[in-house]
Amino acid sequence: MNNKNNERVFKMSFASVYPHYLEKAEKKGRTKAEVDEIIHWLLGYDAKALQRHIDAKTNFETLFNQAKINPNVSKITGVICGYRVEEIEDPLMQKIRYLDKLIDELAKGKAMEKILRK
Repeated sequence: MNNKNNERVFKMSFASVYPHYLEKAEKKGRTKAEVDEIIHWLLGYDAKALQRHIDAKTNFETLFNQAKINPNVSKITGVICGYRVEEIEDPLMQKIRYLDKLIDELAKGKAMEKILRK
């Protein structure tokens, strides 16, 4: 991925992408609660903090920079958007792709215990 594309993603509002995460999960019979649980696990935000970021239209860069990233994040492996998440060089883009990967696993029917690397 080039830096220009990364910058575009970093400045994107999380609130503009969140409904797509929900739609992807709900199309496959999963729930908003499960999507939120993944976000809470990965980023350390509780429901109120997450809603504040959505309401404020926080961009991805700020959302992830203020997060308390789960220490088990290194257990997330595999391909998302044509890239192996464990090989993405830009640390911020890697964290964003971790979230994409977890939502993808949810939509594919993976059990929450496995998604949350328990």
